[in-house]
Amino acid sequence: MLEIKTVSKRFGDKLAVDALDMTVENGSIMGLIGQNGAGKTTTFRMILDFIKADQGHISWNGAKITQDVKQKIGFLPEERGLYQKLTVEEQVLYFAELHGMKRGNARLALNQWMKRLEVVGNITDKVQTLSKGNAQKIQFISTLVHQPELLILDEPFTGLDPVNTEMLMTEIRQFRTNGAAIIFSSHNMSGVEALSDNLTMLKNGKTILQGSVDGIRESFGRTQIYLETSVSDDILQAFDGVISLVPQGKGRLLHLSDESFGRDIFQKLYEMDGGYMPAFVQAPPTLDEIFRKEVASHD
Repeated sequence: MLEIKTVSKRFGDKLAVDALDMTVENGSIMGLIGQNGAGKTTTFRMILDFIKADQGHISWNGAKITQDVKQKIGFLPEERGLYQKLTVEEQVLYFAELHGMKRGNARLALNQWMKRLEVVGNITDKVQTLSKGNAQKIQFISTLVHQPELLILDEPFTGLDPVNTEMLMTEIRQFRTNGAAIIFSSHNMSGVEALSDNLTMLKNGKTILQGSVDGIRESFGRTQIYLETSVSDDILQAFDGVISLVPQGKGRLLHLSDESFGRDIFQKLYEMDGGYMPAFVQAPPTLDEIFRKEVASHD
Protein backbone atom coordinates (compact mmCIF):
# COMPACT_ATOMS: atom_id res chain seq x y z
CA MET A 1 0.00 0.00 0.00
CA LEU A 2 1.22 3.45 -0.96
CA GLU A 3 0.54 6.18 1.60
CA ILE A 4 1.07 9.90 1.08
CA LYS A 5 0.45 12.02 4.17
CA THR A 6 0.28 15.84 4.14
CA VAL A 7 3.00 16.07 1.48
CA SER A 8 3.91 19.51 0.12
CA LYS A 9 6.49 20.76 -2.35
CA ARG A 10 7.40 24.30 -3.29
CA PHE A 11 9.59 25.54 -6.15
CA GLY A 12 10.49 29.14 -5.39
CA ASP A 13 7.24 31.08 -5.10
CA LYS A 14 5.15 28.27 -6.60
CA LEU A 15 3.46 25.76 -4.32
CA ALA A 16 3.46 22.72 -6.62
CA VAL A 17 1.81 20.27 -4.19
CA ASP A 18 -0.13 21.45 -1.14
CA ALA A 19 -0.65 19.05 1.81
CA LEU A 20 -1.56 16.05 -0.34
CA ASP A 21 -3.13 13.04 1.38
CA MET A 22 -3.61 9.93 -0.72
CA THR A 23 -3.72 6.17 -0.21
CA VAL A 24 -3.40 3.60 -2.99
CA GLU A 25 -4.35 0.16 -1.74
CA ASN A 26 -2.84 -3.04 -3.10
CA GLY A 27 -5.09 -4.36 -5.84
CA SER A 28 -6.51 -0.95 -6.74
CA ILE A 29 -6.04 1.77 -9.34
CA MET A 30 -5.86 5.47 -8.48
CA GLY A 31 -6.44 8.00 -11.26
CA LEU A 32 -4.57 11.28 -10.69
CA ILE A 33 -6.03 14.07 -12.80
CA GLY A 34 -5.63 17.80 -13.24
CA GLN A 35 -4.57 20.41 -15.75
CA ASN A 36 -0.96 20.82 -16.82
CA GLY A 37 0.97 22.16 -13.84
CA ALA A 38 -1.52 20.80 -11.30
CA GLY A 39 1.17 18.81 -9.47
CA LYS A 40 0.75 15.30 -10.88
CA THR A 41 4.30 14.73 -12.17
CA THR A 42 5.78 16.41 -9.09
CA THR A 43 3.83 13.91 -6.98
CA PHE A 44 5.22 10.99 -8.97
CA ARG A 45 8.77 12.30 -8.62
CA MET A 46 8.38 12.63 -4.86
CA ILE A 47 7.07 9.06 -4.58
CA LEU A 48 10.16 7.88 -6.47
CA ASP A 49 12.41 10.12 -4.35
CA PHE A 50 13.69 11.91 -7.45
CA ILE A 51 12.89 15.11 -5.56
CA LYS A 52 12.39 15.57 -1.82
CA ALA A 53 9.12 16.70 -0.29
CA ASP A 54 9.34 19.85 1.81
CA GLN A 55 7.03 18.30 4.36
CA GLY A 56 4.96 15.20 4.88
CA HIS A 57 5.64 11.49 4.58
CA ILE A 58 5.53 8.92 1.78
CA SER A 59 5.64 5.18 2.54
CA TRP A 60 5.20 1.80 0.88
CA ASN A 61 3.65 -0.92 3.06
CA GLY A 62 4.36 1.22 6.12
CA ALA A 63 8.06 1.75 5.44
CA LYS A 64 10.20 4.39 3.75
CA ILE A 65 10.76 3.96 0.01
CA THR A 66 14.35 2.70 -0.13
CA GLN A 67 16.42 1.52 -3.07
CA ASP A 68 15.22 -2.04 -2.40
CA VAL A 69 11.63 -0.87 -2.57
CA LYS A 70 12.32 0.98 -5.83
CA GLN A 71 13.21 -2.35 -7.45
CA LYS A 72 9.56 -3.33 -6.92
CA ILE A 73 8.30 -0.19 -8.69
CA GLY A 74 7.50 0.16 -12.38
CA PHE A 75 7.62 3.76 -13.60
CA LEU A 76 6.49 4.97 -17.02
CA PRO A 77 7.46 8.64 -17.40
CA GLU A 78 5.56 11.06 -19.59
CA GLU A 79 8.83 11.87 -21.37
CA ARG A 80 9.58 8.52 -22.97
CA GLY A 81 13.13 7.33 -22.36
CA LEU A 82 14.07 4.63 -24.85
CA TYR A 83 17.63 4.40 -26.13
CA GLN A 84 17.16 4.69 -29.87
CA LYS A 85 20.34 2.87 -30.96
CA LEU A 86 19.78 -0.19 -28.76
CA THR A 87 17.85 -3.22 -29.92
CA VAL A 88 14.51 -4.00 -28.30
CA GLU A 89 16.15 -6.87 -26.43
CA GLU A 90 19.04 -4.76 -25.17
CA GLN A 91 16.61 -2.05 -24.05
CA VAL A 92 14.21 -4.26 -22.10
CA LEU A 93 16.88 -6.51 -20.58
CA TYR A 94 18.80 -3.45 -19.38
CA PHE A 95 15.79 -2.18 -17.40
CA ALA A 96 14.89 -5.68 -16.20
CA GLU A 97 18.38 -6.24 -14.78
CA LEU A 98 18.28 -2.84 -13.06
CA HIS A 99 15.28 -4.19 -11.15
CA GLY A 100 17.05 -7.40 -10.17
CA MET A 101 15.71 -9.71 -12.85
CA LYS A 102 17.94 -12.42 -14.29
CA ARG A 103 18.74 -12.02 -17.98
CA GLY A 104 17.37 -15.43 -19.02
CA ASN A 105 14.06 -14.82 -17.25
CA ALA A 106 13.85 -11.33 -18.71
CA ARG A 107 14.43 -12.58 -22.25
CA LEU A 108 11.70 -15.20 -21.84
CA ALA A 109 9.29 -12.61 -20.43
CA LEU A 110 10.11 -10.18 -23.26
CA ASN A 111 9.15 -12.71 -25.93
CA GLN A 112 5.88 -13.39 -24.13
CA TRP A 113 5.10 -9.69 -23.84
CA MET A 114 5.89 -9.10 -27.52
CA LYS A 115 3.18 -11.62 -28.43
CA ARG A 116 0.65 -10.40 -25.87
CA LEU A 117 0.93 -6.78 -26.98
CA GLU A 118 1.14 -7.70 -30.68
CA VAL A 119 4.35 -5.74 -31.19
CA VAL A 120 5.26 -5.57 -34.87
CA GLY A 121 8.94 -6.43 -35.13
CA ASN A 122 11.61 -8.61 -33.57
CA ILE A 123 13.60 -8.29 -30.37
CA THR A 124 16.70 -7.78 -32.52
CA ASP A 125 15.24 -4.65 -34.17
CA LYS A 126 16.67 -1.33 -33.13
CA VAL A 127 14.30 0.91 -31.22
CA GLN A 128 14.77 3.71 -33.76
CA THR A 129 13.20 1.52 -36.49
CA LEU A 130 9.92 1.03 -34.59
CA SER A 131 6.73 2.94 -35.22
CA LYS A 132 5.63 5.33 -32.50
CA GLY A 133 2.95 2.94 -31.28
CA ASN A 134 5.27 -0.07 -31.14
CA ALA A 135 7.98 1.98 -29.42
CA GLN A 136 5.41 2.92 -26.80
CA LYS A 137 4.60 -0.73 -26.27
CA ILE A 138 8.30 -1.48 -25.72
CA GLN A 139 8.44 1.33 -23.15
CA PHE A 140 5.42 -0.25 -21.48
CA ILE A 141 7.07 -3.68 -21.49
CA SER A 142 10.23 -2.16 -19.96
CA THR A 143 8.05 -0.81 -17.15
CA LEU A 144 6.21 -4.08 -16.45
CA VAL A 145 8.66 -6.86 -17.32
CA HIS A 146 9.91 -7.29 -13.73
CA GLN A 147 6.34 -7.68 -12.40
CA PRO A 148 6.31 -4.60 -10.14
CA GLU A 149 4.19 -4.37 -7.01
CA LEU A 150 3.70 -0.63 -7.47
CA LEU A 151 3.00 0.87 -10.89
CA ILE A 152 3.35 4.62 -11.58
CA LEU A 153 2.19 5.55 -15.07
CA ASP A 154 2.41 9.14 -16.30
CA GLU A 155 0.15 9.60 -19.36
CA PRO A 156 0.51 5.94 -20.47
CA PHE A 157 -1.90 6.14 -23.41
CA THR A 158 -0.67 9.27 -25.18
CA GLY A 159 -0.55 8.74 -28.95
CA LEU A 160 -2.14 5.28 -28.91
CA ASP A 161 -5.19 4.37 -30.96
CA PRO A 162 -8.30 3.01 -29.16
CA VAL A 163 -7.45 -0.65 -29.87
CA ASN A 164 -3.95 -0.41 -28.41
CA THR A 165 -5.18 1.74 -25.53
CA GLU A 166 -7.65 -0.96 -24.55
CA MET A 167 -4.91 -3.60 -24.91
CA LEU A 168 -2.72 -1.75 -22.40
CA MET A 169 -5.69 -1.15 -20.10
CA THR A 170 -6.34 -4.89 -20.04
CA GLU A 171 -2.76 -5.53 -18.90
CA ILE A 172 -3.01 -2.83 -16.22
CA ARG A 173 -6.23 -4.38 -14.91
CA GLN A 174 -4.45 -7.75 -14.75
CA PHE A 175 -1.75 -6.23 -12.55
CA ARG A 176 -4.52 -4.92 -10.28
CA THR A 177 -6.03 -8.43 -10.14
CA ASN A 178 -2.60 -9.76 -9.19
CA GLY A 179 -2.45 -7.35 -6.24
CA ALA A 180 -0.39 -4.42 -7.53
CA ALA A 181 -1.06 -0.87 -6.37
CA ILE A 182 -1.37 1.38 -9.42
CA ILE A 183 -1.44 5.15 -9.83
CA PHE A 184 -1.66 6.82 -13.21
CA SER A 185 -2.33 10.20 -14.77
CA SER A 186 -4.18 10.95 -17.98
CA HIS A 187 -5.95 13.80 -19.73
CA ASN A 188 -8.38 11.30 -21.26
CA MET A 189 -11.26 11.43 -18.77
CA SER A 190 -13.19 8.57 -20.37
CA GLY A 191 -10.10 6.39 -19.95
CA VAL A 192 -9.68 7.48 -16.34
CA GLU A 193 -13.33 6.70 -15.67
CA ALA A 194 -13.06 3.26 -17.29
CA LEU A 195 -9.86 2.23 -15.50
CA SER A 196 -9.82 3.84 -12.06
CA ASP A 197 -11.25 2.56 -8.79
CA ASN A 198 -10.51 5.84 -7.05
CA LEU A 199 -9.71 9.35 -8.14
CA THR A 200 -7.74 12.36 -6.95
CA MET A 201 -8.07 15.68 -8.75
CA LEU A 202 -5.49 18.41 -8.25
CA LYS A 203 -5.77 22.11 -9.08
CA ASN A 204 -2.68 24.28 -8.56
CA GLY A 205 -1.33 21.64 -6.18
CA LYS A 206 -4.48 21.46 -4.05
CA THR A 207 -6.77 18.44 -3.80
CA ILE A 208 -10.25 19.48 -4.96
CA LEU A 209 -11.84 16.05 -5.45
CA GLN A 210 -11.04 12.65 -3.99
CA GLY A 211 -12.91 9.38 -3.63
CA SER A 212 -14.26 6.48 -5.64
CA VAL A 213 -15.14 7.29 -9.25
CA ASP A 214 -18.77 6.24 -8.74
CA GLY A 215 -19.00 8.13 -5.46
CA ILE A 216 -17.67 11.34 -6.98
CA ARG A 217 -20.05 11.13 -9.93
CA GLU A 218 -23.05 10.37 -7.72
CA SER A 219 -22.18 13.31 -5.44
CA PHE A 220 -23.06 15.64 -8.33
CA GLY A 221 -26.53 14.11 -8.60
CA ARG A 222 -28.25 12.33 -11.48
CA THR A 223 -28.80 15.59 -13.28
CA GLN A 224 -28.60 14.32 -16.86
CA ILE A 225 -31.16 12.45 -18.92
CA TYR A 226 -30.37 10.86 -22.27
CA LEU A 227 -33.59 10.11 -24.12
CA GLU A 228 -34.93 9.12 -27.49
CA THR A 229 -38.48 10.39 -27.98
CA SER A 230 -40.80 11.82 -30.64
CA VAL A 231 -41.57 14.81 -28.38
CA SER A 232 -40.23 18.11 -29.76
CA ASP A 233 -37.35 20.15 -28.34
CA ASP A 234 -39.69 23.00 -27.41
CA ILE A 235 -41.84 20.77 -25.23
CA LEU A 236 -38.83 19.13 -23.61
CA GLN A 237 -37.23 22.47 -22.77
CA ALA A 238 -40.50 23.65 -21.20
CA PHE A 239 -40.52 20.84 -18.60
CA ASP A 240 -39.84 21.91 -15.02
CA GLY A 241 -36.20 21.48 -14.03
CA VAL A 242 -34.73 21.39 -17.55
CA ILE A 243 -31.79 23.79 -17.80
CA SER A 244 -30.60 22.89 -21.28
CA LEU A 245 -31.03 20.45 -24.14
CA VAL A 246 -28.24 19.15 -26.37
CA PRO A 247 -28.62 16.84 -29.41
CA GLN A 248 -26.64 13.62 -28.88
CA GLY A 249 -26.53 10.81 -31.42
CA LYS A 250 -30.05 9.58 -32.13
CA GLY A 251 -31.42 11.33 -29.07
CA ARG A 252 -31.06 14.36 -26.84
CA LEU A 253 -29.38 15.09 -23.53
CA LEU A 254 -31.27 17.08 -20.91
CA HIS A 255 -29.44 18.86 -18.09
CA LEU A 256 -31.55 19.25 -14.94
CA SER A 257 -31.33 21.70 -12.08
CA ASP A 258 -32.06 18.80 -9.69
CA GLU A 259 -32.31 15.05 -10.18
CA SER A 260 -35.75 14.98 -8.50
CA PHE A 261 -37.36 16.30 -11.70
CA GLY A 262 -36.43 13.09 -13.55
CA ARG A 263 -39.38 11.00 -12.37
CA ASP A 264 -41.98 13.58 -13.45
CA ILE A 265 -40.30 14.01 -16.85
CA PHE A 266 -40.31 10.25 -17.37
CA GLN A 267 -44.00 9.94 -16.51
CA LYS A 268 -44.99 12.78 -18.86
CA LEU A 269 -42.96 11.41 -21.76
CA TYR A 270 -44.24 7.89 -21.14
CA GLU A 271 -47.78 9.15 -21.67
CA MET A 272 -46.90 11.40 -24.63
CA ASP A 273 -45.07 8.58 -26.42
CA GLY A 274 -47.94 6.14 -25.89
CA GLY A 275 -46.15 4.03 -23.33
CA TYR A 276 -42.91 3.45 -25.23
CA MET A 277 -39.56 5.24 -25.42
CA PRO A 278 -36.52 3.64 -27.11
CA ALA A 279 -34.23 5.16 -24.48
CA PHE A 280 -34.46 7.02 -21.17
CA VAL A 281 -31.36 7.03 -18.96
CA GLN A 282 -30.95 9.32 -15.96
CA ALA A 283 -27.33 9.46 -14.81
CA PRO A 284 -24.78 11.68 -13.06
CA PRO A 285 -22.46 13.86 -15.17
CA THR A 286 -19.50 12.19 -16.80
CA LEU A 287 -16.04 12.55 -15.33
CA ASP A 288 -15.11 14.80 -18.24
CA GLU A 289 -17.99 17.16 -17.43
CA ILE A 290 -17.10 17.15 -13.73
CA PHE A 291 -13.46 17.89 -14.58
CA ARG A 292 -14.41 20.90 -16.71
CA LYS A 293 -16.80 22.19 -14.07
CA GLU A 294 -14.34 21.87 -11.21
CA VAL A 295 -11.50 23.47 -13.16
CA ALA A 296 -13.73 26.44 -13.98
CA SER A 297 -15.12 26.78 -10.44
CA HIS A 298 -11.66 26.84 -8.83
CA ASP A 299 -10.13 29.50 -11.13
